Amino acid sequence: MSKIQFKAESKRLLEMMINSIYTHKEVFLRELISNASDAIDKLYYKALTDDSINFEQENYYIKVVPNKENRTLTITDSGIGMTKEELENNLGTIAKSGSLAFKKENELKDGYDIIGQFGVGFYAAFMVADVVTVVSKALNSDQAYKWESEGAEGYTIEPIEKDSVGTEIILKIKETTEDESYDEYLDEYRLKSIIKKYSDFIRYPIKMDISGRRPKEDSETEFEDYQEEQIINSMVPIWRKNKNELTDEDYQKFYEEKHYGFDKPLKHVHISVDGTIRYNSILYIPEKIPFDFYSKEFEKGLELYSNGVLIMNKCADLLPDYFSFVKGMVDSEDLSLNISREILQHDRQLKLIAKNINKKIKSELVALLRNDREKYEEFYNSFGRQLKYGVYSDYGTHKDELQDLLMFYSSKEGKLVTLDEYVSRMSEEQKYIYYASGESIERIEKLPQTELVSEKGFEILYFTDDIDEFAIRMLMNYKEKEFKSVSSGDLGIEADENETEKDSVEYKDLFDHMKNTLAGKVKDVRVSKRLKTHPVCLATDGELTIEMEKILSMMPDNQNIKADKILEINPNHEVFKSLQNSFENDKEKLTLYTTLLYNQALLIEGLPINDPVEFTNDICKIMV
Repeated sequence: MSKIQFKAESKRLLEMMINSIYTHKEVFLRELISNASDAIDKLYYKALTDDSINFEQENYYIKVVPNKENRTLTITDSGIGMTKEELENNLGTIAKSGSLAFKKENELKDGYDIIGQFGVGFYAAFMVADVVTVVSKALNSDQAYKWESEGAEGYTIEPIEKDSVGTEIILKIKETTEDESYDEYLDEYRLKSIIKKYSDFIRYPIKMDISGRRPKEDSETEFEDYQEEQIINSMVPIWRKNKNELTDEDYQKFYEEKHYGFDKPLKHVHISVDGTIRYNSILYIPEKIPFDFYSKEFEKGLELYSNGVLIMNKCADLLPDYFSFVKGMVDSEDLSLNISREILQHDRQLKLIAKNINKKIKSELVALLRNDREKYEEFYNSFGRQLKYGVYSDYGTHKDELQDLLMFYSSKEGKLVTLDEYVSRMSEEQKYIYYASGESIERIEKLPQTELVSEKGFEILYFTDDIDEFAIRMLMNYKEKEFKSVSSGDLGIEADENETEKDSVEYKDLFDHMKNTLAGKVKDVRVSKRLKTHPVCLATDGELTIEMEKILSMMPDNQNIKADKILEINPNHEVFKSLQNSFENDKEKLTLYTTLLYNQALLIEGLPINDPVEFTNDICKIMV
């Protein structure tokens, strides 16, 4: 029997495909099962227009049979089969797809679609097999044929006996080497896991004989090995079921089965779209943050299926970074895939799905905030930080989309509030949205800088995340109300300006001396309008605040960026009298007091003191 050569371009494509197109060798089984499913689908479509064909779905299946002794893996289907000409055309010319041609020739009904379109999936078998044999008998044909190939050198076709219509693919699995274990493709439990991973939702039963061990009949001490045919796949994916048929427990079970997380999701979203592009999706908002969420190991993305066949474990293009905590899957029949079905072409369909999913996540979070505040706050405590990063990243491109989802602790309410809730409570005289930054709520509550704002009855938002101020600076304002730090040089609160100006002139020489003492450390020393009971605090002049300085100093590329600090003195505090007295009578003591007050202000802000030993010595000096 003479060997038929592949066409030159097909031979080169086969060599390239075996070595480089597929990322993981295990996908060969996905491709062969998808082809088998297509073969049954073709018979189903024929039955729609041919009354002589009685298609009863329960009689159609795919069988996977490993044989360790012979090192063969057989995939059998009860589909439409192939004639000799179809074997030559579909298997003899690589990248010529019988499924694609069939799809173009037939209008698909009942929502069914052909999986395979590229015609190279079959040849993935050569990644794991030395010899591939195809035995097929076509519908309405009396003769079956055997197609066989050892790879790029060509193939043979000859008549053979076969009782039933359908196709049988026999792979002669390669021998295991030091670099690659091929034995796993003969192990029933490994094959079962591959089927569950990629082909769990093929709509026809995928059967395997599974080994087990059980007590012998009439014996409690003796056991026997047995094999039992089992259906491996689930067949009907949850996302294609009617939502009214499903319970919260069903969605929870799917979450657990797919290993999306060890927690219980706060919310699930089931999406079915049948428009310009068709897709189904189930999304989950987790309850708890994954342990590796902020590590390099964390991969964002949704599982991506095409017609129920897993294409990608993590499709990052479907989620923006700020919603990277979302888990789930998307299944679409309309995606443009490359020939290996592993890599998405960056086309309009994918972008449209991603855009719709993004809108849906946003609307669900807004609804959760509005209808179940407690659950939203639980979500926000886990993932609010990521939303703030979303506001800050990409130069604030997404700030309008995310601003209504943000929450901060309120000095007035004693709990998390939204920006909208804050603004709705603002009095007419209040110009700004005030905030204070610190390591914790407890520390912020003790900040001297909050005294004037609190005395006026204005609400203060507490920023305790390192990203907070950076995000707010990117946001700039909310509903035309600007944000203002309580440490800002100008709080926008009306005060006795004449009195303040008078104090500044009267104490100019004192403050100049203190400023010279702190040369290079502060930009200015001045009378404080914000202090009521505390003697001293630091304010800032410019966009960079002290908290931002602290965060930047911890960055790997620390550029030693400093905020412009103002030392503010409370003229109504008893300490100020000591300053005046020492200025008039003891300049050395004034220098000591100035240094002490500056270091105290640093400690209040949580900033390091340049020389702790000198600071303790200075304290001792005032004690003797």
